[in-house]
Amino acid sequence: MVELVWLIPALPLAGFAVLLLAGPRLGEPRAGWLATAASAGSFLFTLVTFAGLLGLDNEPGAAGGHSGRWFTSTLFEWMPIGGLKVDAALLVDPLSMTMALFVTGVGTLIHLYSVGYMHGDPKYSKFFLYLNLFLFSMLMLVLGENLVVTFLGWEGVGTCSYLLISFWHERPTAATAGKKAFVTNRIGDFGFMVATFLLWTTLGTVSYAGSESLAAGVPALATGTATAVSLLLLLAAAGKSAQLPLYVWLPDAMEGPTPVSAMVHAATMVTAGVYLLVRLNPVLDASDWALPVIAIVGAATALFAALAAVAQHDIKRVLAYSTVSQLGYMFLAIGSGAYVAAIFHVVTHAFFKGLLFLGSGSVIHGLGDEQDMRRMGGLRLLMPVTAVTFIVGWLAIAGVPPLSGFWSKDEILLAAWEQPDIGPLLWIVGLVTALLTAYYMSRQTFLVFFGGQRWDDSAHPHESPPTMTLPLVLLAGAAAIGGIMNLPLVGDWLVLEHFLEPVLAHPHHFTSGTGTKLALALVAVVAALGGIAFAIRAWLQARIPTDKLEPALLENVFYVDSTISNFVGGPGTKAFEAAAAADRRFVDGAVNGVARLVRMLGEAVRPLQSGYLRHYASGVAVGAIILVIWLALRGVS
Repeated sequence: MVELVWLIPALPLAGFAVLLLAGPRLGEPRAGWLATAASAGSFLFTLVTFAGLLGLDNEPGAAGGHSGRWFTSTLFEWMPIGGLKVDAALLVDPLSMTMALFVTGVGTLIHLYSVGYMHGDPKYSKFFLYLNLFLFSMLMLVLGENLVVTFLGWEGVGTCSYLLISFWHERPTAATAGKKAFVTNRIGDFGFMVATFLLWTTLGTVSYAGSESLAAGVPALATGTATAVSLLLLLAAAGKSAQLPLYVWLPDAMEGPTPVSAMVHAATMVTAGVYLLVRLNPVLDASDWALPVIAIVGAATALFAALAAVAQHDIKRVLAYSTVSQLGYMFLAIGSGAYVAAIFHVVTHAFFKGLLFLGSGSVIHGLGDEQDMRRMGGLRLLMPVTAVTFIVGWLAIAGVPPLSGFWSKDEILLAAWEQPDIGPLLWIVGLVTALLTAYYMSRQTFLVFFGGQRWDDSAHPHESPPTMTLPLVLLAGAAAIGGIMNLPLVGDWLVLEHFLEPVLAHPHHFTSGTGTKLALALVAVVAALGGIAFAIRAWLQARIPTDKLEPALLENVFYVDSTISNFVGGPGTKAFEAAAAADRRFVDGAVNGVARLVRMLGEAVRPLQSGYLRHYASGVAVGAIILVIWLALRGVS
C-alpha cells in the first residue's frame, strides 16, 4: 500500500487544477466542497500509506539510514547532470508519515471550516484554489526524498503564503503583510540553498534514504563543515518557522482570512523549519556546537514572543505571537537533542493552535469582523460550542494536565534541564515562558468569553454554522487526548518515540530519575496554574489594576517593527538610493561605456563595408599594388 504514496500530493494538485480551470463556474459552495474532498482524499490515502508502512519491519538504521521501515517512489529522473542525480521521488518513512498525517488531517478540517467562513466572498473559488495548492506544496516538502524536492515544496508554501496572506489585497495592511512574509523568507531560502550546495559538494548526494544517503555520508563530514551546514539550516528554519530575528512576518500573517492563519500557523508553513532540522538530525549531531546555538535561539524566541503576547489586543495577534513562542519551544527541543519531543510538540501544537485560530475566526465571524478583544466579553452564552472548544485549546496550550500540551511541553522542559552547562538556564526560560503562556491565554479567554458585554449594540453575536463548529469539536478532542501518542506511563506508551527512532541518528534518552521528572513536572503545573490564577485575579475579579499589565513596550513588541520601518523609510531608503545611484553611475556606466566604445569602432570601420562591388574591387587592386611594391622593395634590399 505504500506504493500509493504519490496519490497523497496528487489529489490536492488535482483539486487545484480543476479549480483553476472551472472554479468560477462551479461557484459557491461547490468549489469549497471540491477542495475539501481533495484534501480529505489525501488524508485517506495518507492513512492507507501509513498502514502499509506499519507492515514493514521496524529496524533502526545506522546513523538514521532507514535500514528498516522506509519506501521510496520515484516518479521520474529529474536532474541527471554529471555526477548529480536527482529524482522526482517521494519518501515514506516514520517522519514523513507523521508530518503528512497531521498536515492532511488538520488541513482537511481547515478546508471544511473555510466552506462556511468564506461564504459570500467574491473570490470564493480562488481562495480554495490557493488552499489546495498550499496543501500540495507542504506535502511535497515533507514527502520529498531529497533536498531538491523538499526545496520545491519549500518555495511552494512560501509562494502560497504570499497569495493567501495578501488574499484581501485591497487592504493595504494585507498587501504589505504578504510582501513582508515573502521577502523575509527569501533570507531563509539563502541558507537552505547554500547548505544544499555544501552537502552536495562534500558528500556527493542530496537524498535522505538508501545506501548513498546524506545520513550514511555524515561520518565523512568534517566537524567544521557540519557546523557550517547546521547554522545555514538554522537560518533557513528561522525564516520559515519565525525565529529571532526573522519572526517579523508571522504576526502580520493574520491579515489573511482566519483559515489561512490556522493553515500557516498550525498545519503547514511554520512547521517546515522544524521538519527540516529534524530530517537532517545526523548533520546537526555531527556539529560540535550548533545544537546549543539552536537551543539558545529557541529559548530566546519563546520568551520574547510570550512577553509580546501579554499586551496585544487583537484576538488573532495574541495567537500569532503565541505561535512564535511555541515554535521557540520546538527549537529548544531540537537544540537539546530531543527531536522526538520537537515533533511531538509540532503535532499537539497543530491540534490546539489550529483549534484556537479557528475558534477566534468563529468569534470574528459571529461579531461581524470585530477583532479587538476590548469590544467582546460574555460570548460563552451566545456562542457555547465555540466557547467550550476554545477553552479546551486554552487549557491545552497552558499546559494543564492531562491535555496534550502538558505532555509535549513537559518533555521539552525536561530535555532542556538535562543539557550540560546551560541546562538550568534554558529550563528557567522555558518555565517562565510557560507561566506567561498560561497568563496571556487566560487573559484572552476571559476577555472574549467572560465578563459583561463590551461589543457595539449594532453587532449581533451568534454561533457559527455546523461547517465551522464541527472542525472545532474534532480539534478540541484531538487537543484533549493527543498526548496519548507519547505518554510515559507504565507499560511504556512512548508510541511516537519508538515509531520515529529509525530516522534518528542518535535517539535521545532522558537520564533524570523518576523523582526528578515528577518534581519538574509538578513545578511546570504549578507555574501554569499560577499564570491562570493571576489572570483570574486581574481580568475576572479586577483585584489587580490591568493598566500596568499592558506596558507600551510590550504592546509595541519592543518597538522592533517600528524601528525597522523607520530605518527602511529613512536612512535605509537613502542608503538604497545612494546604492542605486552608484549602480547607475559606475556599473551601468561601465557597461554603457563598453557599448559606446564598440559602437564608435563600428562606425569607424563601417565605410569599409559599403556593399558596392566596385569599392571592393578597388580595394583589392590597391592592396595588390601595395603588396607588389613591398615585395619589390624587399628584393632590392
